[in-house]
Amino acid sequence: MGDLIINPPFFPQGAGKRRSYPFHPPSALWRDMPMGLSHPPQMRDYHLLPSFYRNVMPPPPDPRRWFAQASPQLIPQGPPWRWSHKMVTKPKVAAQRVNPPCHCSVGGGVKKSKSMEEVRGVVVEWENDRSRAGLDGGRSMEDLLEGRGSICPVVQLRKRTMEEATFSQKQGEPSDNPKPKFVAVTTLEDVQAVRCAEFHPGGQLYAVGSNSKTLRICAYPKLTDLREEHQTYQPMVLFKRTKHHKGSIYCLAWSPEGDLMATGSNDKTVKLMRFNVDTSNLEGEEVELSMHDGTVRDLCFLEDTTNKSSLLISGGAGDCKIYVTDCATGTPFQALSGHTGHILALYTWGGAMFVSGSHDKTVRFWDLRTRGCVNMVTPITQVGGVSGRHGCPVASLCVDPSGRLLVSGHEDATCALYDIRGGRNVQCFRPHSQDVRSVRFSPSAYYLLSGGYDNKLVLTDLQGDLTLPLPSVVVAQHSDKVISGRWHPSEFSFLSTSADKTSTLWALPPV
Repeated sequence: MGDLIINPPFFPQGAGKRRSYPFHPPSALWRDMPMGLSHPPQMRDYHLLPSFYRNVMPPPPDPRRWFAQASPQLIPQGPPWRWSHKMVTKPKVAAQRVNPPCHCSVGGGVKKSKSMEEVRGVVVEWENDRSRAGLDGGRSMEDLLEGRGSICPVVQLRKRTMEEATFSQKQGEPSDNPKPKFVAVTTLEDVQAVRCAEFHPGGQLYAVGSNSKTLRICAYPKLTDLREEHQTYQPMVLFKRTKHHKGSIYCLAWSPEGDLMATGSNDKTVKLMRFNVDTSNLEGEEVELSMHDGTVRDLCFLEDTTNKSSLLISGGAGDCKIYVTDCATGTPFQALSGHTGHILALYTWGGAMFVSGSHDKTVRFWDLRTRGCVNMVTPITQVGGVSGRHGCPVASLCVDPSGRLLVSGHEDATCALYDIRGGRNVQCFRPHSQDVRSVRFSPSAYYLLSGGYDNKLVLTDLQGDLTLPLPSVVVAQHSDKVISGRWHPSEFSFLSTSADKTSTLWALPPV
């Protein structure tokens, strides 16, 4: 029997090195692991899964458990990646506590989290370094609302009064309870429907496009003085261009570096522009791309690591093709065929892969390294998951940052969860009463924000077992159809656009 191979649970300094150890725990405690394989970070074990996925499967065995059974004097100290042969072969001290204290421990004892009366609630925000994820096993929405469980400091927290907030436990019935109450911080008004809005990757500004052909870039306000009695005001417009397109602006996107912006329109063109963050202005000559023969419905940027340049992915109506454009030269160099209906949504989560959703009821996975479609699925859109059920046009989609879970929004008011690695449908639920036109994971991937033609924006809790009914709550509402909802890249706030001719920034006031 070969030596046991242990992967580090996450990546501190010197991580990524695989080590072998000459002890052999019982096979019942360990799953067989292939020898000599180098796994990418996304495929490392349980500790790198998002918390909501982590709860779906059993945790890996703790090596200290075997040591405790074999000989208490052989319990190694410290995290697994710091173990050495000396720790195993040369016992030095008597048995130590098997389970190390939480990072919240003070003075050798465990410091319990404060009650709601003392803290008045918390909302989990962005984890700046994903390598530190996994220290907190993820808490249910009830735990968040009631303040149960310990809170590790690696997860940034925003205090918020949420003790009266309740989530409906019945699937497809979001609660109309007005709390947790997101406050409308700013509202940008237009003369026609506002279709799209996207935050700059830096988070300090955002762009808005509307049916009036107008493109605006607005400053993101400071939220430190936000209160529940806040009076909504107009945002500071840093840049404005009328008649940016000959038609309505249907979509826009920022490059990952934030130096490029692209917009798509029903005039069948895509405009690619260079953006200066310091001056908050568009610079140089814009590139107009006219390879589409129908409305451009969505855009996204990919980073070409080989040539160290950005690639623009665009899709829409007409010939139902997805075009890949080299941003350095402004030249489309690839057309991807496969969909038989209008392409309504595109999404990428990093690397060379992206997904597309279409009116033909399918979701296709594309890998530019293979120059084609690598997978196609038809999400089950009937609540209850009846096998063989035909799907529904895919109006929106997104993938969690780890690339394991796909969420698709459909025209029959349902959202479908699909396990990408396992290749199976997880469940279908109905957070809205009309078309779901926007779905996005929160920065920490604990929640899903969805917007629909029922005028509502709904927050769904994705922690815990994803096969069970998911609690959801209405957090914002417009006077007409909601077209899009987008999270801030680092704060617990979001933008929404609507057919009521407004784009609104929503945020939770701090205590």
